[in-house]
Amino acid sequence: MLIAILAQATQAAARATTGPTRDGGYWMPRQSSTVAGDVDNVFDFIYWLSLFFFVLITVMLIAFIWKYRHREGVRHEPAAGHSTALELTWTLIPTVLVLVIFYFGFRGFMNMTIDPPNSYEVGVTGRMWSWGFAYEGRYFSNDGKLHVPVNTPIRLVTSSDDVIHSFFIPAFRVKKDVVPGRYNRMWFEATELGEFDVYCTEYCGTNHSTMLTSVVVHTMPEFQEKLAEFKDWTRTMTPVEAGRMLVESRGCKQCHSTDGSVVIGPTLKDLYGSQVPVVGQGNVLADEAYIRESILYPQTKVHQGFGPPSPMPSFLGQLNDNDLMAINWYLKSISANYKGDLIEGKKLLAKPGGGTTQPSATQPAETVPRQNVNTNTQGGLPSDPNKANDNQSQKKEPGPAAPPK
Repeated sequence: MLIAILAQATQAAARATTGPTRDGGYWMPRQSSTVAGDVDNVFDFIYWLSLFFFVLITVMLIAFIWKYRHREGVRHEPAAGHSTALELTWTLIPTVLVLVIFYFGFRGFMNMTIDPPNSYEVGVTGRMWSWGFAYEGRYFSNDGKLHVPVNTPIRLVTSSDDVIHSFFIPAFRVKKDVVPGRYNRMWFEATELGEFDVYCTEYCGTNHSTMLTSVVVHTMPEFQEKLAEFKDWTRTMTPVEAGRMLVESRGCKQCHSTDGSVVIGPTLKDLYGSQVPVVGQGNVLADEAYIRESILYPQTKVHQGFGPPSPMPSFLGQLNDNDLMAINWYLKSISANYKGDLIEGKKLLAKPGGGTTQPSATQPAETVPRQNVNTNTQGGLPSDPNKANDNQSQKKEPGPAAPPK
């Protein structure tokens, strides 16, 4: 009877709230996904059950202390003997309570684990100390945030470039370890618009506490517009602006400062046009070719004092020609060693009538191999960057599938 009352009270309290979401109360953030209610219901049941027994045991303890206190002239009663009824009571009731908790917990766990077959897939990559998000296997979030449509199941396929991370969205009540060398899956369906915090909940090194981002939930039309922006930044940003965006969104500033200070890696300020001391190769001019090579093949020319091996991950297959050109323009804009003008770097590449202009003659076109797309995986999960083929840049890639409507 007690179990039924507590279970019904917990579920009734959840149903009594207005709308598909509700405030999480004192302990939890606001519920903003379809699975958040299952988590909170089990938490609430355990909380109120623990509170009930805490009060019951405390009251009985005080009552027994008072009733059986030592008093002059009062003889002690004989010690209690064996009681089968008492032993069955304190064995069966906890057993039933644990089974009830297991039932609701396991039901919620299965709901959180098995993603719907029509889920829209996003690839999530963790690296020290930032997150990367790939749409349709090849288009990357340009602001370092996860953008998703509301009321749409989202499947996240996670992997790490270096150490173990953990992807946690408190408002959605979902969390998954992000492990190097393997893919993990998780899913959620956001039920309200807004921006929600994302944390790494596995200690991953010096700047673990700064490995923060957010999930931005859009309406479907807004999400499709955002996805179109990811596919081609040339229509909305100049190369200098795009370069700054790429440096910030791809986690470069976690290791490279832009103010001259040294963090994990060398500073980007005044890098372009400088003489870089390279291990075993002397000084090398930091021009377009050096910057491209350092981004795609960071172990080829390791900056003295920062390896070998270089702690920088490879971005091979994750940046196209325009992306690399934009990063070069941005590094020129923050370098006192660049003596040319920035006029070309501050023009939109997109033509008014459609299409994209070619890179300026002052900025040689760069060739970057594209990352293979695993077409056998629903949603376009990117394959292992280490297996990308340089020759793939010469092949025309198939058009992406549109997100669900």
